Amino acid sequence: MKLRFAKMQGQGNDFVVFDGVRQPVALTSEQVRAIADRHFGIGCDQVLVVEKAAASANDFRYRIFNADGGEVEQCGNGARCFARFVVEEGLTAKRAIRVETAAGIIVPEIEASGQVTVDMGPPRFAPREVPFTAEETLIVYPLVVAGATVEVSVVSMGNPHAVQVVESVERAPVATQGPLIERHPAFPQRVNAGYMQPLSRGHIKLRVWERGAGETLACGTGACAAVVAGIRRGLLDAEVRVTTRGGDLTIRWPRPDRPVMMTGDAVRVFDGEIEL
Repeated sequence: MKLRFAKMQGQGNDFVVFDGVRQPVALTSEQVRAIADRHFGIGCDQVLVVEKAAASANDFRYRIFNADGGEVEQCGNGARCFARFVVEEGLTAKRAIRVETAAGIIVPEIEASGQVTVDMGPPRFAPREVPFTAEETLIVYPLVVAGATVEVSVVSMGNPHAVQVVESVERAPVATQGPLIERHPAFPQRVNAGYMQPLSRGHIKLRVWERGAGETLACGTGACAAVVAGIRRGLLDAEVRVTTRGGDLTIRWPRPDRPVMMTGDAVRVFDGEIEL
């Protein structure tokens, strides 16, 4: 089976994107892992599949597979690349696109600048909606990791996040502690582990250990979760520049009853065809 694809990236978070509208795409977990392999495959953090929408009110369905082969609910940087892909492929002429995901509807919009803004929907904090095993909804929770207690803010942006505030993201134990938090028993569906360093009320640095992918150069939903956590803790204003290792994102959360808005790049790197 031969499949055409595009390699895309948003702030260094990279994706292999398949058009499942004009060609049949049915990937096994093993095939996703082979595609994502950076030595023997194409190499990516996630595989994205564009499909026809289930409901006529929507434009497309968007499926996301992590490098470990598992399908997940949401990916913010991927959503921006998804939007650029469907427009560049001529699948739609719309600038604002209604997209079905496993976490609900998102609406990416291509700006005149070429950047893409995504309505990521409202954050969710109730432990059962994350999911997270806690009895009540708090702003900060103690979490015992390898015998030490860390403080995390827990939030769902369509996928689960546990965000810590650290003095330095460069010295943060992302590669060692991140995997332990990802698979902590308090998170029955695993979790993305974020490490946020506030530089001012409008600027943070961020690193994220992503569930099923390891540390990536950027994480869109992780940036949203970190800003939301920082606002709830009284550390940040409503609009924040998030500096990741792959570049900057702008996150806006004007008030608790409004959705989180994310703006950043979406770049097509190359096209190709792979035999599976």
